[in-house]
Amino acid sequence: MAYIREKTEELTGYQAGGEFRPSVDLGCDFVMVYGIDDTMPERIRQYREKGYVIHLMTGIAWGEYQDYLDGKWDGRKHWDEGQVERSGAGVNHNPTVPYMVPTVSFSEYLTERMKIAVDAGVEAIHVEEPEFWDKSGYSEAFKREYEIHYKEPWRPQHQDLDVRYKSAKLKAYLYCRTIDRVSASLKEYAKVKHGKDLRFYVPTHSLLNYTQWKIMSPEAALIGIPSVDGYIAQIWTGTSREANVYEGVYKERTFETAYLEYGVMQELVKGTGRRMWFLNDPIEDLPSYTWENYRYNYVKTATASLLHPYIWHYEICPWPHRVFEGCYPRVQPRIAEKIETSFATEESKPIPLGYATLLSGMFQLFGDMEQEDIFFEGDLPGVGLFMSDSGLFQRTFPDGIVTGEPIEERFRKALHKNSGNAVDEEQAAALMKEIEADDSMMKDFIQSPAFPQFFGMALPLVKYGLPLKPVQLDNVRRFAGYLDDCRFLILSYEYIKPEAPDVNASLVSWVRSGGTLMYIGDGSDPFHGISSWWRQSGYENPARHLFEMAGLEQNPADGHYPVGKGRIIVWNMLPARLCLSKELTGAYRELVKEGLKECGADWRYRNDLTLHRGPYIISAVMDESVSDATKRFEGLFADMLENDYRIIDRKEIGPDENAILFDFSKIEQDQFRIVGTSARVEKVEPTAEGIAFRLKTADKIKAFLRVRLPRPVSTASGVDEDGNSVPVSMEWDDRTRTLLVSYDSHGKAVDVTAV
Repeated sequence: MAYIREKTEELTGYQAGGEFRPSVDLGCDFVMVYGIDDTMPERIRQYREKGYVIHLMTGIAWGEYQDYLDGKWDGRKHWDEGQVERSGAGVNHNPTVPYMVPTVSFSEYLTERMKIAVDAGVEAIHVEEPEFWDKSGYSEAFKREYEIHYKEPWRPQHQDLDVRYKSAKLKAYLYCRTIDRVSASLKEYAKVKHGKDLRFYVPTHSLLNYTQWKIMSPEAALIGIPSVDGYIAQIWTGTSREANVYEGVYKERTFETAYLEYGVMQELVKGTGRRMWFLNDPIEDLPSYTWENYRYNYVKTATASLLHPYIWHYEICPWPHRVFEGCYPRVQPRIAEKIETSFATEESKPIPLGYATLLSGMFQLFGDMEQEDIFFEGDLPGVGLFMSDSGLFQRTFPDGIVTGEPIEERFRKALHKNSGNAVDEEQAAALMKEIEADDSMMKDFIQSPAFPQFFGMALPLVKYGLPLKPVQLDNVRRFAGYLDDCRFLILSYEYIKPEAPDVNASLVSWVRSGGTLMYIGDGSDPFHGISSWWRQSGYENPARHLFEMAGLEQNPADGHYPVGKGRIIVWNMLPARLCLSKELTGAYRELVKEGLKECGADWRYRNDLTLHRGPYIISAVMDESVSDATKRFEGLFADMLENDYRIIDRKEIGPDENAILFDFSKIEQDQFRIVGTSARVEKVEPTAEGIAFRLKTADKIKAFLRVRLPRPVSTASGVDEDGNSVPVSMEWDDRTRTLLVSYDSHGKAVDVTAV
């Protein structure tokens, strides 16, 4: 039970750019003080004095780096290192902050600036969001880097496939180089000057999201940097609400997208010993949604993150000042009326007390997720769908392949950003039919943020209760035995490419040992034609090399082919087409079901994903599934999504609903056990007559604690750290043998005694 722990365990933390205030004293383990401006040492001091382990976080692609840009750092102006798009316009984070081309001199500048944080005694440094936009690549700095790296004259990336792919690959490499240089330099500095082992982390969006949004960034490539100690998976409502297409319907699917995003990020640490924190955000960067909308989507992403049991570290809340001190609309505005900059208006309101309390409870719950007893209901272990960093490099076709109005604009017209983000169904359905009939529109569809090549294969399985995991193709050649826990894998080279022929060799070896590989693709991707190892070896595309290695014809017909102890299933179908109709989606699902049956797995369709994680049950029931049936739990539970951890013996959730339950059958009758708390439990001590707790949570929170005790108690009282009496309410529940106490928090530690 990790509710009571030392902060040095660093299970939970947050990033903050502002000063310490009681409103953000959230009871986590560590704080990432954000930014390397002149106020940074003072902010470090403030949070350290409040007992937090201190890290530093700053942007590695953008930030308030005007002294570098204006030439004050080294006497040379560096504005030519800002990212530039084809039109000549800068690619900016805000008007005065460009996204950077990460040059060697920029890495040296960042290193020098961050030495101040090392001198201030931080335990770790996080450099977040190494982002190079696909649309950029026209600045003078990038031209120089291209010519140095490829030893050939720079060419505009919109001219042909080769230069497009090479430019994109270089963008990811440049951030890999910068992270390598900065991390190694700072670790050496900390060791030499302070005799200290500094840790270094990379907070980054998921590979899935960066592929959707066309942002080049090293993902699996970070595994090759020895001085990187881990990552934060920056997944939240803002990434997961990106709309996609399933069975011809275009809409947001926050839970399913988040589940897949967290899944692909889990693969960055598999077998490496590195640490991964999963981020959850109670709001998001766009400040135009209501508190109700934020809460709805927060529960979706939080549930999705908890469904990955091999990660138990969390960033609980980026930018808590904007959550607990911000104001947001009372009524959801339409996109044309959205609030862009100002949080506080007459039409906005601060965080509702109930939501603030729910969040405080979730922040503590995240600290108790290292559990050994784990199983999925209806579990089908080892079913994966391949992703790869190479998918980033082929997100945009050069001129001449796609014609007509960009499909992204037509999608935006179909999706109305109102309170429900409702879709104009008639307009969206007509668009789907046009895509299906027009090859040029299909290619444009493939390039869109809907990312149909991936979601066309992923959503039909997740929606029917299969705990699918995205698998990193690049890792099959990095780690011996990487695929050992996989039984059934799905692959398409229509949106990713193998880095080298030994990737295919590893896949065939896995199949021969008894695995089932399902290959889906029709060979139509234009990027098959780039200068590559398969072209140099005489293969039209990398799938033909794969099939030949497996002893098949280079272009096999649809079917099931035995290969050693395993098999390869071939379907000559473009994955993006699976999005467009129920008929194709159903046919695909049946092929997977049949393939699983052949390898001894009985996939029974269901409309939920439900994980038993120690005493916790985490469940999501999905819409658009095999049925609209409700999911029923019967037993004795505490409802973890109710602020008072309400005791129930029955819970039903329907489509598009979630549940997090504490199952009392998983703990012993007389066991002392904290069931749920919205305050950090700093200390527990038995007294002659009962038990005493020291609790601490942020200001203006209704604090609740439910705890199982060996014997009943009848009264509870509280005193704060200044000796003032604190009114405490209490209830005793005989069935669960639990005490519930509550009080109004004013940001001070409270000693609660129950007798």
